[in-house]
Amino acid sequence: MSEREKMLRGELYCAFTPDLIAARTRCKWACNRFNRADEAPRRQLVEMWKDITEDKTPLPPQLDDADADAALLEREPWVEAPVKVDYGFNVKLGEGVFINFNCVFIDTCPIIVGARTLFGPSVHIYSGTHPLDPALRNGTQGPETGRPVVIGEDCWLAGNVTVLPGITIGRGCTIGAGSVVTKDIPAFHVAAGNPARVIRRIETTMTK
Repeated sequence: MSEREKMLRGELYCAFTPDLIAARTRCKWACNRFNRADEAPRRQLVEMWKDITEDKTPLPPQLDDADADAALLEREPWVEAPVKVDYGFNVKLGEGVFINFNCVFIDTCPIIVGARTLFGPSVHIYSGTHPLDPALRNGTQGPETGRPVVIGEDCWLAGNVTVLPGITIGRGCTIGAGSVVTKDIPAFHVAAGNPARVIRRIETTMTK
C-alpha cells in the first residue's frame, strides 16, 4: 500500500515521500495562483478553485454577458482569498458554500462541507494529526495520520473557529466565534467555547 493510500485510509503514513511532497507543492502553487487572482472574473475564480481541489466536473458553457455568465455559476462555492489548502483533492464543498478569507484546510483525510454552509474569516479545519509519543512522532522522519471532518448542510462557523480531526458537525449548526470543536455537535444546535460545548437547540421550520 502506498503512503498516499495509507493517508486516505486514516492509517499512519509518511508525509515526506516524493509523491506526497509533489501533491502538496502542486496544491500550494494552485493556492498561490488563486490568492493572486485579484480582480479575476467569477468564472476564472471558480476554475482556479477547481484546480486547487482537482475537481474535473465541467462548468456550463461561458456566456458573453459577464453578469449572465456569473449567474450560471451561482451554485458553485464562493471562496475568498487568501486560502491555504494542504492537498486539495480531499476538500469537497457543497453548492452555495461561502468560505471567507484566511481559511485553512489541512485535508490529510476528506473534509466535506455541506451545501449552503458559511465560514467566517480564519476558520481552520484540521483532518490531519500526529502521534502523541514524541519518539514515534520523530519530526519529519516520523509518521502522521488523520480522520475525516464532516460539516453538514446549512451550518455557520463564525470567525476563528477551529475544527479538529474526526469531528462531525450536524446540519444547521452555528459555531460561535473563536470556538475549538473537539467533539461532534448534533444537528440544529449552537455550540461555542474552547472546547466547544452545546449551548442550546435551534428552533427552525427546516425539515430535520
